[in-house]
Amino acid sequence: MKIALIGYGKMGQAIDAIATAKGHEIILRVDVGSKHLLEKEHLGQADVAIEFTTPETAYHNILKCFDANVPVVSGTTGWLDKLPEVKALCLEKNQAFIHATNFSIGVNIFFELNKKLAALMAGQPQYNVKMEEIHHTHKKDAPSGTAITLAEQVLAAVPRKTGWVNEESNQPEALPIISKRIDPAPGTHTVTYTSAIDDISITHTAHSREGFAAGAVVAAEWLKGKTGVFTMRDVLNLG
Repeated sequence: MKIALIGYGKMGQAIDAIATAKGHEIILRVDVGSKHLLEKEHLGQADVAIEFTTPETAYHNILKCFDANVPVVSGTTGWLDKLPEVKALCLEKNQAFIHATNFSIGVNIFFELNKKLAALMAGQPQYNVKMEEIHHTHKKDAPSGTAITLAEQVLAAVPRKTGWVNEESNQPEALPIISKRIDPAPGTHTVTYTSAIDDISITHTAHSREGFAAGAVVAAEWLKGKTGVFTMRDVLNLG
């Protein structure tokens, strides 16, 4: 499989190593200093693009992939106000697109556990819920995209919570997300339900970026040759 890597920071380099080890060919590596290469004639040679860049550039990068008729796997967070528009354009242009706040297979299983636990706790008002996420100091957004996904899952299932806040809060309707930036932590997410008599917590701890990178490569392999808008639940057959 021929892969275009859009974004060649630490995540892009980890994806490069894993994809190459699996026998795939990286035909394009686009970093900050090589934006001029992100053109149709270069992208069009790829079977799939994997995009991990910045909130400021992700939207335009994805549209360039659509214009080049190249399926795109995107893991950039912080730009998701434009995600509905991108999904609509993908379908309109008959392209293929997967976006995930986290491509780790373990995290996506954790998402399913989070939804199940939230559904069980919906009828237990004696429990309050809060979240904590820990990342390295170079993480650009807070809370993390993964934390926001977890929070949205809780909010969808627990009606006594009406929104999340990125701070400690005593407001009964608020879901607090505490963000910590500590090196060299690649990512820890904890959801805790607390009552007067006990606590229930679920935690996912990443040991390295390898899990995120490996999941992105799996998603790219799965997406090749398809059209439509998909999620990691589709890739992993979790639905």
